[in-house]
Amino acid sequence: MTRKQRRGLVIGLGVGVLSIAVILMLFAFRQSIVFFHTPSDVAEEKIATGVRFRLGGLVEQGSVVRGQGTHVDFKVTDTLKTVPVSYEGILPDLFREGQGVVAEGTLGPDGRFAADTVLAKHDETYMPPEVAKALQEKGVKLGQGATHPEAVPK
Repeated sequence: MTRKQRRGLVIGLGVGVLSIAVILMLFAFRQSIVFFHTPSDVAEEKIATGVRFRLGGLVEQGSVVRGQGTHVDFKVTDTLKTVPVSYEGILPDLFREGQGVVAEGTLGPDGRFAADTVLAKHDETYMPPEVAKALQEKGVKLGQGATHPEAVPK
């Protein structure tokens, strides 16, 4: 085997091994690649308890209950399904009822989402495109300014 053939073989094997590694990673993370799950997704997919994921939707009107210290209970909805959320910590300044939110944490055996991170929208006219699109796909009518140009169905 010539030097040129050996080099081609080594390069080909390297590309093959790298391709297999990428395919295996994508296969392993196929559920985790989703940016967040809506409450309807949580109900339909039967996400196992203790599995870490992101929950996105709107903070349900009248659902925010502040406990002692920094404990807060609220509900996240996509207007079809609702998931109760429990959070211990300081909420973002822009967190309020009726606004878009993405919470990161785990689902408990009682169906309550234990969040360790809560993200709120930036300003009054911005909603993350993924949140707006997922809500529009569920048939939620978003208010003026809540839509995102990339999220409008084509």
